[in-house]
Amino acid sequence: MIEKVRKGIRDLGLLRPGDKVAAAVSGGADSVALLRALFELRQELGIVLSVAHFHHQIRGAEADADLEFVEDLARRLQLEFHSGSGDAPAYARAQKLSLESAARELRHRWFADLISQGVVQKIATAHTLDDQAETVLMKLLRGAGVRGLAGIAPEQRAKHLVRPLLGITRTEIESYLLQIGQKWRNDSSNLDLRHTRNRIRHTLLPQLERDFNPAIRQTLADLAEVARAEDDYWRSELESLLPRLVRQGKPSRSGRRASGDAATTLSLELAALRALPEAVRGQVLQKTAGLLGVALEFKHIQELTRIILQPKQAGSLFLPRGFRADFSLRELRLSLNVEKGPPENYRYSLTIPGEVRVPELGKKIRALVISDGKQKISGYNPASLLSRNLLAPELTIRNWQAGDRFFPAHSQSPKKVKELLQPSRLGSGFSSAERKLWPVIESAGEIVWMRGFPVPQAFASQTGEAVLIEEIRDDS
Repeated sequence: MIEKVRKGIRDLGLLRPGDKVAAAVSGGADSVALLRALFELRQELGIVLSVAHFHHQIRGAEADADLEFVEDLARRLQLEFHSGSGDAPAYARAQKLSLESAARELRHRWFADLISQGVVQKIATAHTLDDQAETVLMKLLRGAGVRGLAGIAPEQRAKHLVRPLLGITRTEIESYLLQIGQKWRNDSSNLDLRHTRNRIRHTLLPQLERDFNPAIRQTLADLAEVARAEDDYWRSELESLLPRLVRQGKPSRSGRRASGDAATTLSLELAALRALPEAVRGQVLQKTAGLLGVALEFKHIQELTRIILQPKQAGSLFLPRGFRADFSLRELRLSLNVEKGPPENYRYSLTIPGEVRVPELGKKIRALVISDGKQKISGYNPASLLSRNLLAPELTIRNWQAGDRFFPAHSQSPKKVKELLQPSRLGSGFSSAERKLWPVIESAGEIVWMRGFPVPQAFASQTGEAVLIEEIRDDS
């Protein structure tokens, strides 16, 4: 394994003599192997090695023991030890993130502090070939394009992150640790099948490996490498192509561009778009929308392309999240004027436990079962917990409709949803389009959850299994 790590670092130029490198060590097998490998290679590579551990305040005594284990390991190796902590559960609730996303954001923020303070120059993380395979498969299941299939990069220069184990399997890692007599810690949360990645890791990938392709992990990792090379090519091409195609702002009556709209409006000539090959045209549309902060799905690219290729077609196309496309006889104008476009209705099914993408919101909504018939888990707001026994096996997520009523706890009677969403109650920070798309969840035809409000007393969890509804950002 050491030879593969050495070769990967040198071939990719991940580390250079004199680099101050902190190995991010959780205590698990992967990160402990990363530390021991870099420790073994540190003199040959000419690096200054230290250890970094972040406590996410998630697993109580188990996480405390992880911290002690990593600190003791750093002491035995006579390496400088950096320790940070953050309340990931509280941050997840405040930012409406999944626990995994919240933990990653806090951890990376701490990494950035270590870099900015000059404590270290690079952070080495222990992502493996298995992690790469899981990521690519997860992206594929969600419908990612080339950029998503590129998976985990060996290096993120902007964040000063390097991943020396990306070509190493977990089997190789555990074999190496056993060979050198190095112990590691096991994270019990990695066995929780409520998390999508864990289901892929423990259920889907083993089945694909057993029944379809014994080398599926390497195949997916190879796909990531090919996709990353293609993504790098497209980035380079678009950097030179977009300035010639995209104009900022929309024309004024004088024919000049109104620069005040540059942040929310971009224009392209239809003739130029029609002249592009199909693959290039799709990339240009996706990248141009990205400049406005919108990620288009494949179906949206298809809709835009169909109109672009129709000569003498004028009109407007309204897409999710306040994004619209206006077609004149000569020009396509993409903008983010949420007040002008009629929002779309949506409706999705959600199993318990389960998770579903809601593209109209740019989020995923997840139903988590957070207790098992015993005392409810501490740290959760009781006003957000539903009783599983009182819910249908499958819920319905939709945007509210005229006539909907909701009975939040501590209210005297059911309220019209329209009234609950008035700026005087909700605050003035939401546009009318955002309020129109406001999500509610039904169980057997009755609204049991509404974003930003306590659950109805009649469906609140008292004892038994509790269901928590989470909204998390959709990064796919």
